[in-house]
Amino acid sequence: MTDNKIATVMLGSNGPQVGVQGLGCMGMSEFYGDTDEAAARETLETALAAGVTLFDTADVYGSGANERFLAPFFGAHRDEVTIATKFAIERKDDDPHYRGVRNDPAYIRQAVEDSLRRLGVDVIDLYYMHRRDPAVPLAESVGAMAELVQQGKVKQLGLSEVTGAELREAHAVHPIAALQSEWSLFSRDAERSAVPAAVELGVAVVPYSPLGRGFLTGAFADAAKELSDGDFRKYQPRFTGDNARTNAALLEPVHKIAAAHGASAAQVALAWVQQRAQVHGLTVVPIPGTRKSSRLLENVAATRLVLTDQELALLEPIAGQVAGDRYPDMSNTATARE
Repeated sequence: MTDNKIATVMLGSNGPQVGVQGLGCMGMSEFYGDTDEAAARETLETALAAGVTLFDTADVYGSGANERFLAPFFGAHRDEVTIATKFAIERKDDDPHYRGVRNDPAYIRQAVEDSLRRLGVDVIDLYYMHRRDPAVPLAESVGAMAELVQQGKVKQLGLSEVTGAELREAHAVHPIAALQSEWSLFSRDAERSAVPAAVELGVAVVPYSPLGRGFLTGAFADAAKELSDGDFRKYQPRFTGDNARTNAALLEPVHKIAAAHGASAAQVALAWVQQRAQVHGLTVVPIPGTRKSSRLLENVAATRLVLTDQELALLEPIAGQVAGDRYPDMSNTATARE
């Protein structure tokens, strides 16, 4: 590792070398209020200069807008970046609140063509199934994804929000390079079965929302009162009302540890996630999202922060005390199928 770049790890047993922290790009197009596009583009360049090479998007983010937004950056740096995108969440132009899940092979074949076109690339480095539809046999979906690898349209396959049993079943059809799950001080559902399966199979884990969508950083204490109407965190149970007050109180040890290190709460939360690699014995590449270069540099600095066993012990009970679910509707999560 050079002085100004983060360390690298292999993504899965045969995957690419990527920076040990990636960048979630969702918020650059939707969900967290208005975006300063110039600042977001600067953040992309700052990330790459810092050694961040895994850039995560999905066709559902802005109904394709996020992939189109990232295309010029990817085009300028194609050989330096690892592009990850996802399919499976379907939206409708005439119903902004609709979210369906599609895993059928015909849908997958069309989705990859649409993403390739929007991204402006010939091949996607890592292609995820964003959500699982239990009504479609997993072997059919992963089989269709495997065909994309054989056709040279996709290099590696990933799954998001699956159980350990589902990960094993999919991996038997075609090697899975990465499992994307919500994993943070507030969200440890993945440790029930998915993480042990990933360890067993040599699958990398890519934690999304490692900062609890900003709540762990202290960026807001009550989403309903502090965030704009266009911010979907206003509708997540953990971040409003009594739940928010309960959960804010759980952050006391995070702030205490941050003060001891001269670090931020965000850096402590990220360091905890990064150290799951040593705790569980697997590759972990979190993808915190940000639209600001200053936050990006703060986040990558967390890859160099090592928490002591005593500090980890202070943080251990937090997840078990969190009030509220991760989503208003948990039916499409791995948690619902455990």
